[in-house]
Amino acid sequence: MPIRDRRRASALFAAAFAVAASACGGPQSMLDPAGPAAAEIARGGWLMTGLFSAVWIGVMLLLWYTLRRREAGDTPRRPERLILWGGVALPLVVVAGLLVYGTLTSARVTGVGSEPDAVVEVTARQWQWHFRYRDANDQVIGESIDELAMPLGQMIEFRITSDDVIHSFWIPRLGGKVDAIPGRINVLRLRADRATPIRGQCAEFCGLEHARMVFPVRVLEPAALTDWLAGRDARPDDEPPSAHAPAGRAPPRHGASEDVL
Repeated sequence: MPIRDRRRASALFAAAFAVAASACGGPQSMLDPAGPAAAEIARGGWLMTGLFSAVWIGVMLLLWYTLRRREAGDTPRRPERLILWGGVALPLVVVAGLLVYGTLTSARVTGVGSEPDAVVEVTARQWQWHFRYRDANDQVIGESIDELAMPLGQMIEFRITSDDVIHSFWIPRLGGKVDAIPGRINVLRLRADRATPIRGQCAEFCGLEHARMVFPVRVLEPAALTDWLAGRDARPDDEPPSAHAPAGRAPPRHGASEDVL
């Protein structure tokens, strides 16, 4: 290949790699974790990707080897061994290993083994998120609508429920998703270790305006949380729609759409 073509191919490869790498970032990327739970999920995802890629490559090599022997007229002496090792032993070892790994890391993903520094009560409704903040003494210190604030480096226990239909609370850069179910409180513990743009959303289709169920996550210094809450309008959006809004749709609050969309 001429030197000019090699340089052109290298430039195209570098550009493609840069585009692929940039797709791994952003305020809602699971591949760019900002907390320990999301980091554990990402690590498990990469582990499974690498492991099953290796298994796939091994299967292709075995297939190529088998076809090559068939063309040469050579047949295996004991073909049942291929079934035993490749069809029974290998899947059993791989799946059992992943089961053990998932069991050992589940506590880090859910935060069960960590004591929370504060509590946030999360109430989902069509089409809104209502957050109520409690300190370590279980005293309410503030509320917010469609915006979530988290103290940097502190473990927060989220108590999640719903006022109407089933929603799903999910902050991809901080951890996994948990359903918000009417009449039930589900618990999730998350920690934000980086003051970086983060966005959460409803991960369960909850109606025609499901796309409105997004919210920015503000990662603040612990001392700044009280001041931030003092400027929030925490009234639930239960008043009738504006005369200028489409039927069945309430006007957005707090400029949340400008921050999230």
